[in-house]
Amino acid sequence: MGPMWALLPLLLLLQLWCGVGTLSPTAEGSTGPLSPTAEIGLGPVIYPGSVGTTSEATSGPGPPSAEGGTSAEPKPSATPGVQGDISTPEVCLPTCICNLHPGSCDLNCCCDPDCNLGCDLGDTRAAFSFCIPGSTRAESQVCVKKSLIFRNNTPLHTEIITDPNGYESLFCMHLFDSKLNYFQKPQIVKKTDFSEFLAHYGGPSFIPASQDQPSSFAFYRAGDPIQTYFAASSVLSTLRQPMGMGASGLCFDGNPARFLVSKSTSCTRSFTNLSSSCTTDPALDAASYYRDFTILKVPVNRTDVQLMQVKISPVTQPGAPQMDGNTCYNVVDEVIYEIEFNGTYGIQNISVQLKVSSVSGNSLQQQFTLHFWSKTALYTLPRSGNPGYIIGAPLLSLNNSARQHVTILQSQGDGLCSQTLRYKIQFGMNVKTSCQFSISQKMEDANCSYLQKKLYQALEGVSSPQALAIIGSAQPNQTDQWISIFRRNCSMQAGNCASCCMVPVSLKIQILWAEVGLQSNPQNQVLGVRYWYQCQSLKSSSMTMVPLTTVVAFTDVTEWPEPPRSQPSTYWKLPFDFFFPFKVALSRGISCRGDMSGAFLMTLSLCSILSF
Repeated sequence: MGPMWALLPLLLLLQLWCGVGTLSPTAEGSTGPLSPTAEIGLGPVIYPGSVGTTSEATSGPGPPSAEGGTSAEPKPSATPGVQGDISTPEVCLPTCICNLHPGSCDLNCCCDPDCNLGCDLGDTRAAFSFCIPGSTRAESQVCVKKSLIFRNNTPLHTEIITDPNGYESLFCMHLFDSKLNYFQKPQIVKKTDFSEFLAHYGGPSFIPASQDQPSSFAFYRAGDPIQTYFAASSVLSTLRQPMGMGASGLCFDGNPARFLVSKSTSCTRSFTNLSSSCTTDPALDAASYYRDFTILKVPVNRTDVQLMQVKISPVTQPGAPQMDGNTCYNVVDEVIYEIEFNGTYGIQNISVQLKVSSVSGNSLQQQFTLHFWSKTALYTLPRSGNPGYIIGAPLLSLNNSARQHVTILQSQGDGLCSQTLRYKIQFGMNVKTSCQFSISQKMEDANCSYLQKKLYQALEGVSSPQALAIIGSAQPNQTDQWISIFRRNCSMQAGNCASCCMVPVSLKIQILWAEVGLQSNPQNQVLGVRYWYQCQSLKSSSMTMVPLTTVVAFTDVTEWPEPPRSQPSTYWKLPFDFFFPFKVALSRGISCRGDMSGAFLMTLSLCSILSF
């Protein structure tokens, strides 16, 4: 038995001897082609694919070579831009979620095809400070040390990364991650199960807004403060856009106006001595918003400032504030800057529209607006997402086949409900407003239905929404992109009081939404909306003020799926029985035919030596 057991390692040596050479085509009548494997030094196993190539190759198999294997022709890397990188355009994306303004370039939207035409940026996206998440391709890759890879035979795209010294350091493989391609279907919300969804997924929260810090650059980038120059004193400063601070909303004059950030702010300016502030406070004088300073086209130093100045053109020139009795006239209450820009060439023109009024109290409500525009851009109501809603974007509604923003009550400085200004509901932002609604003598003399109509208009707005947009890019002619609003209104009369009228005093807007689509780039969609009114019995001629309250609550009802399975493990093809080496040797009989006689003679010689 000793010599017989000694034959086993010799036969295995024969098997290896026949398999070390180059691979040959499978012989006719054999068991079939061999499965490809991944040979690795000491690292993890790569996903098996087609016949292997050498480690210098960065792609799949090449054409057959003369010896029978495959040739390893390196191919140029076609790796798309990394998430957040603004150096590579992403105009080939099938859906650009941040393309909200048709025909014009959207700020920091790296996949917007209009950015090379509408904004005339010169160098592609040079004025962008970053790429909005979702405007570049989402990729998943795994990297190991290059020294651990013996042979690469994966069909996936691979890349060799070199260090600063030029040595190959990392071997990276781009994976087809199933987690990035999971599609989530939205749930169906009906009127009967609205309360069940609300109770199951309830718990709204308030999300604070984040602020981006601008960076210094050779030209204005999005969010950079706009510089001003005072020629009389040769002082560089920044254009200011006052905003409200604290619970009282008092004006903070240190807030800078930022490039390409079109927005409106409002604040309350209080006076301890109106007669003195009327003529000395520059915030009340219209001339202080355009006179004695200029705007710089691009941020420059003092040596170039003379060539980069842009004068502010006032649409009208109101007179200086004047005090007459207890009233101060020609006081600025609204400032609107219209700024024309041209990409990296900066600000081209700027005009200011000033509105004045009179004030006799101890406070004044002021509003400041910045609007950036270019000659090629046409104004349309911007999308609130493409396709899904963006957190913080205005909520869209439909009224008489026209898109509009959903608004709620807004209080004035004195606590009364504003007749002109209304607060725009932002997607995902919970908010509560309250104010005092003044009942005029005409309303007191009217019937109950007229009073109810006026209070409904105060809560919902004059243009009451008929439907709500499911996605941020909903079109009025696409009925499947709009969802009906569930309403519960008040009854006409109170129970036991014949002279009483049931009027709405509170409106709670409940919105159910979910994240839908690819898990790597989910889209926010509205699934259901309910207008829930709370009513109160109002006795005729008993009240001149009615307190009104509006609450907006967003509830996330996303059902996240179970995590997909991880990448499949490598299948190691091991011998399934004792005779496996013999079968493999016989299947390669053609390739080993020239060496079989020598191997057999050497085996017999060794057996004879061991037998003695």
